[in-house]
Amino acid sequence: MRVSVTAAAAVTGALTLSALAVPASQAAQTARPAERPVIKKVVVNGGKPIVVGTKSRQKVAVSITASSPSGIADAYVFLWHGHIDEVDAVLGQDQPHGTCTVAPADPTTSTCTATITVDPRSGLGRNTLAGTWQAAGGAVAATGDRNDESVNETAASVRLQRFSKLTVNAAPEPVKKGKTITVTGKLTRANWDTATYKGYAAQPVKLQFKKKGAKSYTTVKTVKTSSTGTLKTTVKASVDGHWRYSFAGTSTTPAVSATGDYVDVR
Repeated sequence: MRVSVTAAAAVTGALTLSALAVPASQAAQTARPAERPVIKKVVVNGGKPIVVGTKSRQKVAVSITASSPSGIADAYVFLWHGHIDEVDAVLGQDQPHGTCTVAPADPTTSTCTATITVDPRSGLGRNTLAGTWQAAGGAVAATGDRNDESVNETAASVRLQRFSKLTVNAAPEPVKKGKTITVTGKLTRANWDTATYKGYAAQPVKLQFKKKGAKSYTTVKTVKTSSTGTLKTTVKASVDGHWRYSFAGTSTTPAVSATGDYVDVR
């Protein structure tokens, strides 16, 4: 991956590929071995997936822990998607520099924090960008020499997911014991290509029931969504309780459960 390390440290918002001009390894090669920082850890969004809808911007916390004999002057994180030799999207820090805190027991080590804003209206815009992104971490030693810098292009990874919604409706309400209940619903997710929510087709979704007074749901059956994301199945009414659909999620779409619909059985 060809990346300008110094440019990545100063980005605000999404970077364009035109900024990726200098091999990332070049800075590391020119650093004096004794002062070259060691990237110890990069954490993005607390280790959780980044879930983005169609309008709201998500501000994601990032941190990098690095060490150097002279200490750390600055460190930064940026996210990239694609292949190591063909990057198709980059998201950089909101701030040009991270906020660094020296480890109390080790003055050579610092943890620097910042944020990255993910905007579905400008920073993404393509459904193909959902999935696994790499987090690159870079650090500059406190020698006063900008050449004392290093970067790890694959220091961590994070999933970027399309926000999902799930509905349910159980009818009729109320219903006589032993009669049939029809449970309908729909699974949709953010479509970044069109800035709308579209049905998620051919996905297994669990129909679950929680008896009145119970604390948890149990799975009754699994239903697949239609080509438009709709769900429909029938069950026999037995006792009062809540019905819901629950989706386990995929690599590009987070898990989601519908709010339970209460049915009074008489």
